[in-house]
Amino acid sequence: MRIDVAVSGGEAELRSLRDWLSRDPGTRRGAHVELVQAEPSPGQMGVVTDVLQLITDNAWSAASFALALSTWRQTRPHARRITVRRGDLTVSLDGGGDEELRRLLDVLEPPTAPEPPDPDRERDREQDRDRERDQDGRADGGEGR
Repeated sequence: MRIDVAVSGGEAELRSLRDWLSRDPGTRRGAHVELVQAEPSPGQMGVVTDVLQLITDNAWSAASFALALSTWRQTRPHARRITVRRGDLTVSLDGGGDEELRRLLDVLEPPTAPEPPDPDRERDREQDRDRERDQDGRADGGEGR
């Protein structure tokens, strides 16, 4: 999964965040972090900004990353706006409150796949329906429907 992180305050702030994340065990274990030039948004002309790009693997933890990001932000002398993008989903962090962190996790967590049907459960449901039909038939005096 690819995640882009932009920070107000320029390249020095991005480098600070990159260094912070490189020391964070959870991020280091499950993501490759590098400073890159962002792709312009549709309709933007000639505006190129730097972003941190994370390429994550299966060992990566969105919660650990959110905590590292929040902790880094608290170390800054001035509040910085952090914008995180995964695909078409974007969230901006201004205050660092609980609601912002929940929104960040919603963006970072990949959607869960629907649970595949359990053949045993389906068979049990069919057997339950058959038993109910048999009981209904006996309650009607044994006549079939």
